[in-house]
Amino acid sequence: MAARSVCQQLRSSQIFKQQYTTKLLRETRALCTHNYVGSRDISASSRRCYGMWKRQNVNFQPGKLLQGNFPTSFQMTRTMFIQTQDTPNPNSLKFMPGVEVLESGTYDFPNPQSGHCSPLAKMLFRINGVKGVFFSKDAITITKADDDLEWAVMKPEIFAVIMDFFATGLPVLTDEKPSGDTVINEDDDETVALIKELLDTRIRPTVQEDGGDIVYMGFEKGVVKLKMQGSCSSCPSSIVTLKSGVQNMLQFYIPEVLSVEQVTDEAEAISNEEFRKLEEQLNKKS
Repeated sequence: MAARSVCQQLRSSQIFKQQYTTKLLRETRALCTHNYVGSRDISASSRRCYGMWKRQNVNFQPGKLLQGNFPTSFQMTRTMFIQTQDTPNPNSLKFMPGVEVLESGTYDFPNPQSGHCSPLAKMLFRINGVKGVFFSKDAITITKADDDLEWAVMKPEIFAVIMDFFATGLPVLTDEKPSGDTVINEDDDETVALIKELLDTRIRPTVQEDGGDIVYMGFEKGVVKLKMQGSCSSCPSSIVTLKSGVQNMLQFYIPEVLSVEQVTDEAEAISNEEFRKLEEQLNKKS
């Protein structure tokens, strides 16, 4: 009987300790994140923290949680709380990230081509349905392309882009100039303009992330001519990238595009030929 009583008391003490710690973790997490999360999610997170505490044998005092004196593995980062506000235009929505967007003034990006001087605008224009971006001191206004696009579908991706960008610490505006090859000229027809827009807003950013670039060289008889630069110029999979990636995307949006070809300038062609000859000589010697 005595042994059973001791076991029951010990179990009750452990349950109380767990419940107390879980409750305090829940309150602390909500306080630190400045956000309201479903109690089930918070409870699960708290149970994981409690399990880590037990496994690590940390001399852990729940009362010190609010003072920030707890193991590194328990520390919680503050998340960005982005608010939205309707505008008179149902196709435009205002996003307020709670941090300064511009030091002063405003900046308008009515189309993807105008976003060359803002890494954030470039990222936002890559979201399907984003037509325009507008920056003010403490807000970002997004304009969608048409009424058929639902904000409920677009908002999660917009939230993610804004949070990821401000986490990098990059400047909202830069001195970067637009790429000359994809600037839409007055004499460009609709097909060429669409090709340049897709290259600049959808294709080029992805290629640049891999340390390369794609330069528009022309469009003739349904064939888009492109030049690969940087890491893409000597990449063994550059042809696959052109055919399975670039060509498929261009053909999906622009039926007039029949194929995509990689071109090289005269100096590069001579250099490649000399390199090929050198390789042949080395292979013969070996």
